[in-house]
Amino acid sequence: MYKEMNEWKHIFKLDPAKEITDENLEKLCESGTDAIIVGGTDNITLDGVLDLLSRIRRFTVPCILEISDMDAITPGFDFYFVPMVMNSTEKKWMMDIQHQAIKNYKDIMNWDEIFVEGYCILNEEAKAFRKTNCELPDTDDVTAYAFMVEHMFHLPIFYLEYSGTYGDAQLVRQVKNELNNTLLFYGGGIENSQQAVEMKEHADVIIVGNSIYTDFKNALKTVKAVK
Repeated sequence: MYKEMNEWKHIFKLDPAKEITDENLEKLCESGTDAIIVGGTDNITLDGVLDLLSRIRRFTVPCILEISDMDAITPGFDFYFVPMVMNSTEKKWMMDIQHQAIKNYKDIMNWDEIFVEGYCILNEEAKAFRKTNCELPDTDDVTAYAFMVEHMFHLPIFYLEYSGTYGDAQLVRQVKNELNNTLLFYGGGIENSQQAVEMKEHADVIIVGNSIYTDFKNALKTVKAVK
């Protein structure tokens, strides 16, 4: 699967706590995007996750659950992404929650379907930043996190998360220069094709999320822009 992921360029991210029509969901799933991530920060329930899963499953696009709440974990997804928040000030968000998940679920976990992400959250106003008690890193910090993710933890993904605001393309470029084997995912504030192309120039995969709910037509255009 990781070899297949190396070919990916674009992912849509859907929040199970937000509404999307069947018509728009079909357009996303049939757009040519490489995958759909189901994930969010607030009000994530098993019912909400199951509802989105059942609707996405009508299409052939790969479906990923990004785990933010253990109570909302369910079988049926193609893959599961497990975040480790590198710039959190609490060990809880890097190790303790993951440790508890292993205790609870290790006997049924299929590691061919599970990928751990080194997460770095770079928007102080983001709910995820506050929830995980992050501190804002400078450029040297971020590139060091990227180096750690690849060389110390050997994780398959390093995710730069600006969560709703458009990030610094030059920082994305610098981070990419630190990575040889780990894939660089970028998410945050991509609202149009121009921004998609700019971030895709450096990131391996761009994630488009919030604009699905604020400017659907332009969000949809980001697929063709980078492929």
